[in-house]
Amino acid sequence: MLFIPSGVVQWLIAVALNSFLLGIAWLLPKKLLTPSGYIHAGFLGILVWGCLGWAGYTIVMVYFLLGSGVTRLGMAEKEAAGIAEKRSGMRSPENVWGSALTGACCAVGYGIFTQGIFTQALIPPDFSSIAPLLILGYVASFATKLADTTASEVGKAYGRRTFLITTFQPVPRGTEGAVSLEGTLAGIGGSLVIAIVAWAIHLIAWVGIPICLVAAFIATNIESIIGATWQTRFAWLTNERVNIINTTLGALGAIVIYSFILR
Repeated sequence: MLFIPSGVVQWLIAVALNSFLLGIAWLLPKKLLTPSGYIHAGFLGILVWGCLGWAGYTIVMVYFLLGSGVTRLGMAEKEAAGIAEKRSGMRSPENVWGSALTGACCAVGYGIFTQGIFTQALIPPDFSSIAPLLILGYVASFATKLADTTASEVGKAYGRRTFLITTFQPVPRGTEGAVSLEGTLAGIGGSLVIAIVAWAIHLIAWVGIPICLVAAFIATNIESIIGATWQTRFAWLTNERVNIINTTLGALGAIVIYSFILR
């Protein structure tokens, strides 16, 4: 009988499942991603399932489905005002990696420390404690991104009064760095959903829920400050690159809070 190591089976499942889902998504009349976006999302899905299994995959799917859903809230009004996402919210490769690069790095790091991608001789025993922190960072990165997406899209669609975060002066909806009460509350709700799902499927302990909320809230507001100041001045600070900064701050923030305050 042919013996296939469990780690290899996990990667085979990742390839088969994502190929199947990609084929279905490709045939659906309503597209959530561009053609190249689907290919990159499929590669991301394989990477996440291969490194973190079904639980890690659940988090990225919850983010993708909810994030795509809130992007379409009030789409007609946002398009009329010129503040809607490009391509009616369809994600392209840069959107995929802008949202998920930090989480993907955490997933790969976890795979390195738990699946023997490097031999035991190359990884000192002290580093075994890093693996749970990478899981927390992974969850926090997607909690941060969903908070950002939800706050932005709800604020643009339903924000009654929007203020520039650096001056608190009223500005039109959709202005870079603008915040609103409706968007802020929605953002907190978005990060809470990701954190609760992660806790429910045993990716993080219950204490990880408030950690992810705090880290996501801080990172999202820092991102708004960047949008109100540097992003309007530097062409290289695209939305996708700011998203990478945002999710990285969220992941690092959660790791720092747990490591140096609660441990």
